[in-house]
Amino acid sequence: MPQDQPTRTRRRVVLFGATDNQDQIAIADVLRMETVGGVLMLAAAVVAVIWANVGSSYEDFRHIYLGPLNIQHWAADGLLTIFFFVAGLELKREFVAGSLRKPSAALVPIVAALCGMVVPAGIYLLLNLGLPDGDLRGWAVPMATDIAFALAILGLVGGRLPTSLRAFLLTLAIVDDLGAIAVIAVVFTTDLALGWLVGALACAAVWFLLQRKRLDTWWWVQVPLFVLCWWCMYSSGVHATIAGVLLGLLTRTSPEESNDPVDRWEHFWRPVSAGFVVPFFALMSAGVVVSVQAVSEVFTQAVPLGIMLGLVVGKVVGVSGGAWLTARFTRAELAPDIRWGDVVGVSVVAGVGFTVALLVAELAFADAPEVIEHAKTAVLLASVLAALIAVVVLALRNRSAIRRQA
Repeated sequence: MPQDQPTRTRRRVVLFGATDNQDQIAIADVLRMETVGGVLMLAAAVVAVIWANVGSSYEDFRHIYLGPLNIQHWAADGLLTIFFFVAGLELKREFVAGSLRKPSAALVPIVAALCGMVVPAGIYLLLNLGLPDGDLRGWAVPMATDIAFALAILGLVGGRLPTSLRAFLLTLAIVDDLGAIAVIAVVFTTDLALGWLVGALACAAVWFLLQRKRLDTWWWVQVPLFVLCWWCMYSSGVHATIAGVLLGLLTRTSPEESNDPVDRWEHFWRPVSAGFVVPFFALMSAGVVVSVQAVSEVFTQAVPLGIMLGLVVGKVVGVSGGAWLTARFTRAELAPDIRWGDVVGVSVVAGVGFTVALLVAELAFADAPEVIEHAKTAVLLASVLAALIAVVVLALRNRSAIRRQA
């Protein structure tokens, strides 16, 4: 071996220790990697499906009460608030200094995201209006895109694709999440308790004042305030995860300030969200009884079929069609290094619904457990199918990019 050729060593994963050592990488840093979060989520979903099909212990475990809520509700209404808090922090950064700072610069992915929500919902509604067993309540299930899975897929197979494609997908997923959050807040709010809602908004106002006064290092005040805001939001009838988004959006950030509160909170909570919160939610939500009959019903009943077609077909038509129409009839255009084949690949990735889609399915059919199982099965199958198609499409685009660079 030539003397001047460097040798490469694999970095060792450590629980604790100096992270500036080039031969070591901390567990928290591993969990901040997008691909790792997606893999953990997928593994948790697989475990949930297997567990749900080997007896009754899965349902028994989900319905164990810990204080005021059972474990299933702690996962969906409690811990998932942390996931939405991280999403809110990311949204705040994008609004202040990112791709959403100038809507004109992000017009193509924004319109693509909106069309990617409207078209799947429209497909679901048309199908369920036309079939005798249709149920219109699930129209919002195929609207959502899972950020973690989508970015993980892009990271796994899109190494040679343009870097601006990730920004396109991130903007798309963020706008998509905003739409899903708005639907959860407006559509699935029942029996509104105004007093509790005022309490939640008061907590949010105090959080905002702490940010304005730059008292954002008072974690011993902010953490209890976060929990109190969450409880008030939960008790108000508005879905509790909205508290996470609200506080994330009210957190202070500035392009001129390094390591501001958004950076600090996201740096701390992202590994918790990716390594525990989202996988545990998947574990508690993805467990469906799989059988030949259950899978066949996905393709024969209106609700699961509408979800399947909405995610796999509607997302592709909506996202790619919306992007093309925007570029065709306005002055907005794609980034110079993005081709329309890349947009099609991203539109397929957007069909991976999973986390938010499972949550919306539980909210939409809260009084119909059998329909929830069908809806969840459809979400899982559609997400797997969309992921597989996306891997093939992006891999082909990746190979084409390698040829162009050769």
